[in-house]
Amino acid sequence: MEYQIIDLRDHSNLLKEAIEYVVKRWGLHRRIFEECITSSMTTTSPLPRWYFMINGDEIIGSYSLMNNDFVSRQDLWPYLSNLYINEKERGKNLGSVMMAHARHEAYKLGFSKLYLCTDHIDYYERYGWLHLCNGYHSWNRESKIYVIDTDQKSK
Repeated sequence: MEYQIIDLRDHSNLLKEAIEYVVKRWGLHRRIFEECITSSMTTTSPLPRWYFMINGDEIIGSYSLMNNDFVSRQDLWPYLSNLYINEKERGKNLGSVMMAHARHEAYKLGFSKLYLCTDHIDYYERYGWLHLCNGYHSWNRESKIYVIDTDQKSK
């Protein structure tokens, strides 16, 4: 099977399946993702955007481009958020494919930088992300904020 990354805005028939996928992976209250994803389908704003990796007719991964990732540094945007690859698909370099796709999409939308907020250590650095600062969440947690140029020629 060939992997394909789709912009959910172009595949409204997958809306319910996409919402279920994200809710199950992240465990937050359903309404948060349901409202965020549904409203992203019709907004005239460039963000948020939701992307899904498909293998055949199965969603096997996702990411979003967001104005903010529930973090204190709201002056930084857009954020790569909700990056996830199904466990059985890991080890195939699909995470890096998704990150490259996110950089390209952010570039096409006119953004020169892309940010992400994470607790993972030594993963994103392997793909050129630079630690910029730390950010704080309303649930009293600190995370690292990384940045990367969206122009992949500058890597």
